[in-house]
Amino acid sequence: MALLARRARRSLGRTMKAAVAPPVAVELAIPAHFRCPISLDLMRDPVTAPTGITYDRESIEAWLDTGRAAVCPVTHAPLRRDDLVPNHAIRRVIQDWCVANRSRGVERIPTPKIPVTPVQASELLFEVAESARAGAASRCAAAVARVRALARDSERNRRCFVSIGTGRVLAAALESLAAAGGEEHAGAALVEDVLAALVRMAPLDEEAARILSSPASLGALVSVAENGSLAGRLNAVLAIKEAVSSCDGTTCTGFTGKEDEIVDALVKIIKAPICPQATKAAMVATYHLARSDQHVAARVATAGLVPLLVEALVDADKSVAEKALALLDAVLASEEGRVSARGHALTVAVLVKKMFRVSDLATELAISAMWRLGKSAGGDEGEVTRCLVEALRVGAFQKLLLLLQVGCRDATKEKTTELLRMLNKHKGAGECVDAMDFRGLNRLS
Repeated sequence: MALLARRARRSLGRTMKAAVAPPVAVELAIPAHFRCPISLDLMRDPVTAPTGITYDRESIEAWLDTGRAAVCPVTHAPLRRDDLVPNHAIRRVIQDWCVANRSRGVERIPTPKIPVTPVQASELLFEVAESARAGAASRCAAAVARVRALARDSERNRRCFVSIGTGRVLAAALESLAAAGGEEHAGAALVEDVLAALVRMAPLDEEAARILSSPASLGALVSVAENGSLAGRLNAVLAIKEAVSSCDGTTCTGFTGKEDEIVDALVKIIKAPICPQATKAAMVATYHLARSDQHVAARVATAGLVPLLVEALVDADKSVAEKALALLDAVLASEEGRVSARGHALTVAVLVKKMFRVSDLATELAISAMWRLGKSAGGDEGEVTRCLVEALRVGAFQKLLLLLQVGCRDATKEKTTELLRMLNKHKGAGECVDAMDFRGLNRLS
C-alpha cells in the first residue's frame, strides 16, 4: 500500500507541473503581402510602382539610388522615382493589423507625412533669399525654420532641397546676414539657424563652398565657432570643413588673411572638445588648411596641437586615428611641427605602434610622419638621431621591411626605402634590433 501511495504522489506531482508550465510562445508571422519584396520587412511607407508591385518607399528609393538600372526589381520593367505612388489602402490595413496585435508587442506604424514638392521647396527658398537680402529677420527665421523642419522629416525631402540648390541659397543668406552685421543676439541666433539648415544640405557644391569662403561668411563662421551655442559651434565647424574641403587657394580667395583666425577657432575646438563630431570635423578642416600652407602648419604647431595629437593617438579609434595622423603629418611639414614632435617622448613609439594596427591609410600616414621626423635638413642633428634610434628600438625597421614585402603605393615605397637608409646609419645604436635584420641592406646606402 505504501508503495502505491508513493507512486500516486509522484504521478500527481508530474501532472501538476505540466498544468502550470507556461505555454510555448509562437512567433507572430507577418503576412507576406505586408512585407517589402526587397527588405522582406514590414512596410512602413508602402508605395506602388506602375507594374503593380508594392514596395516600402525607403527600400525602393535606396534601390534606385545605388546606380542600378532604373527598373522594377521584381518585373524588371522601367521604373523612375516619380512613378512611385503612395498605397494608402495597404498602409491602413497594415496599421489595423499592428493595432490588432499590439498585445503581442507590435507597434503601430506612423502615417507618413506628405513629401515636399520641388515647387514648394523653391517657394520657401525664394522667401529665404528675399527676406535675407531685405534684412527681414523674422520672415527669414520663419522660412529657414520651415526648411529645417521639412529636411529633417525625411531623407526624400532633404534630397529634394539639395537638388534645387538649397545649399547655395542658404550660403548666400548667411553671407547677407553676416555682411549686414549679426552681432546682436537676434542676428546671431538667426545666423545659427541658417547654419543648422545649411549643414543638413552637406555635401555642398562648389558654388556654395565658394560663397561660404567669402570674408563676411568666414568671419561669421569663426564668431559662431568661438562664441556660439554648443549646437551652433558644431554647425560652424562643419560649415568651415565644407568650405576648406571644397576649395583650394586658387579658387577661394576669402581665406587670405583669415587663416590665423580660422586655425585658432579650430584648434580651440580640438583642444576643448564639445563632441566627437566637432573634433573630427575640426581635424579635417585644419588638415586641409595646413596641407596647402606651411604658414598654417607652423601656426598649428605653435598653438601646441602636436602633443595633443600624439596623446590622442594612444587609444584612438580608427576614424579619429586616421584624421589625427593626417593632421600630424601635415603639421610636420613645418620645422616648428617637427621640433614639437621630436620633443615629445611618445611621438616615435606611437607612430611605430600605429603601423599595421589601424588601417592601410593609417600605416601610410604614420610612415610619412616618421619620414618627416627623420629628415635632418634645418633640424637639430642630435634630436633627429635620437628619434631614429628610438624608432629602431621600438621595431620600426622590421615593420618597414614587412611593408616592402606586402606592397604599398609608390610614394609610400619611396619614403619607406629612404627611412630604411636613415635607420641603417644608426643600426649599432638600436639595441633591440637583431643585427641579422640588416644583412643585405648595404645596397640601400
